[in-house]
Amino acid sequence: MIFKKRGIVAGIAALSLVLTACSGSDSAGNQPSGEAAEAVPAGNGEIHLGVAYETTNYHPSQTSSALALGTNWHVVEGLYEFNMDDYTVYPALAAGEPNWSSDTEFEVDLREDAKFSDGTPVTSQDVISSFDRSMAEGNLYTSMLSFIDSVDAVDEDTVKFTLNQPFSIATNRLVVAKIVPESATDDELTAMPIGSGPYKYVSITDSKLEAVPNEHYTGPNPAGADKIVWDVIKDDTARTTAATSGTIDVMEAVPAASAPMLESAGMTVAEVDGFNLPFMLFNTTKEPFNDPRVRQAFLYAVNTDMLIQNNMDGKATPATSFLPESNPAYNQAKNVFTYDPEKAKSLLEEAGVTDLNITLLTTDHPWISELAPQVQNDLQAVGIKVSLQSEASASLYANNLDVDTPTFDVALAPGDPSVFGNDPALLMNWWYGDNVWTTKRTFWQQSDQATWQKLQDIINEGAAAEGAAQQEKWNEAFDLISEEVPLYPLFHRTMLTGYNPSTVADFKPIGTTGLWAVTARSNR
Repeated sequence: MIFKKRGIVAGIAALSLVLTACSGSDSAGNQPSGEAAEAVPAGNGEIHLGVAYETTNYHPSQTSSALALGTNWHVVEGLYEFNMDDYTVYPALAAGEPNWSSDTEFEVDLREDAKFSDGTPVTSQDVISSFDRSMAEGNLYTSMLSFIDSVDAVDEDTVKFTLNQPFSIATNRLVVAKIVPESATDDELTAMPIGSGPYKYVSITDSKLEAVPNEHYTGPNPAGADKIVWDVIKDDTARTTAATSGTIDVMEAVPAASAPMLESAGMTVAEVDGFNLPFMLFNTTKEPFNDPRVRQAFLYAVNTDMLIQNNMDGKATPATSFLPESNPAYNQAKNVFTYDPEKAKSLLEEAGVTDLNITLLTTDHPWISELAPQVQNDLQAVGIKVSLQSEASASLYANNLDVDTPTFDVALAPGDPSVFGNDPALLMNWWYGDNVWTTKRTFWQQSDQATWQKLQDIINEGAAAEGAAQQEKWNEAFDLISEEVPLYPLFHRTMLTGYNPSTVADFKPIGTTGLWAVTARSNR
């Protein structure tokens, strides 16, 4: 059976979070906010999850890996967490909602008897050190937490947050910082973190991760299986075979063409509209890519509808703004890059560009590799000579984009910061904030600092506002991004997830990368 869950339905709940000052949901599944759930016995078996990504960095305060973020949901907690199927917020390590004393100060009490999986109590010092790690200079998480001025201990079980500005979505954003022991080293956290979540890691290798119930867990979502196993199967065909043969219970990133095979094997295939996207990224310090007209020309030159039909089996929506239409804060941007090769040629002519010869870097993710030949052909059709160069993601960034003197031209790669949340400020700050994406990679801070700063001001004003005033700021930001396009999406994907209802119960498919089995139970 295939069913489709429209993101706009999930977005209704999320909208109240974005537009309501400093408040989170009072629910965690069906459990009262901040209250430990009555223990549900784990099934007498394992849940096997077939995942599509790989990594060697599981550090909860540093990683941006789709695999690590998805597995860590089950092992480490923030003060607050999302139900990832609808982005409603619930107290996790927090005992309840924040206690606000002003629009820039609040306190959070820790959950009673909260312990890490090694049995040591979670204290306010662990919270402080975890925020320090997440907000360290150069960390990708820093821009998502930049509204925080300080985190201080009130007592052993209470922390006080002081903000540098009113921030109406603070509770949502605290989800970003995961709490780990102050005593844990960065090497330990990178290799195998411990946390206070419902599961604890027992083994991590390149091909498999294993976690078992955390006997010290006191939160609202106790483990529903004796073991969760994440089988790392990057190849789509191999992952499909594992699903149809019953080797795995849940399959991430189901190719649309494989859905009928999974159905025939008794699996359900769920479709959820998401933010996940391929983006085109420009080296804005290099001529002619320092000219927004040239960057726009590239986007007009690509036949996105054909990309979606030929390579995504129709399971995506062309980008008409930075956000997908499923996000409650969506608004169509000033510039919509509908396929228009003549406009692309005109913009190149206006910019004085002729005989352009580029190398298009791409990551080696299978679905990105499949997009590259058509992108190459479309660009060549408007007079741009294109050579393709595919590299593993880590190599592409380390050797080409994260360097002091970049020589690359344009990159095509995937991304999805909605694993951290779906508020517009977070999503925009990920790629356009004060972090490696603009200090390196696009180098936008270096090439056009004034316009970059203008966008930061708009985003900050939006995060402090509420209601219609907030939406006006988001719209202003979407328009500016569509003018400058140092990095911009081609389309937003529909996420397909397969699962076997006869072996796993209460599994909830989500619209982002990763598999969220926090509330799932083994039926074995």
